[in-house]
Amino acid sequence: MTEKIWLGGVYLKEEGGYEIILKSLNHYKNRLKTLNDSPELKESAAMFASVLNQQARKTVPKINEVIKKIIDNLENNKNTDEIFEEKSFLEKALSCYEADIHKAEDTGYEYFVKLVGDMLQARKDLSTIKIALDKINNFSE
Repeated sequence: MTEKIWLGGVYLKEEGGYEIILKSLNHYKNRLKTLNDSPELKESAAMFASVLNQQARKTVPKINEVIKKIIDNLENNKNTDEIFEEKSFLEKALSCYEADIHKAEDTGYEYFVKLVGDMLQARKDLSTIKIALDKINNFSE
């Protein structure tokens, strides 16, 4: 019986998927660092704000760790097993970036538009995000 290969690792290394994943991780980090400015947080009850901020402070170092793992993996041509361990975290970052692009387009809130940045590029990133989300969940037969 042959061992299944994580196609997300192939996508990440050989198909340039690392670009959208790193971009999404950095977006996710920026989102968490600016959480206090989020219109969603301002509209929610104040008691949730402290809990969310506390979780955000715990998550930012994890994002930095995952970014470092990806860069080390690319530079040293390592096996993608270490990155596979972060698969759900990568999905969360990609989904956050995707959701914020939609919020920027749909609501026009300055916070999201500023957070996303170049909206023309962000719209192009939407299709790449969908591909990345699909690929990181696939394995060879």
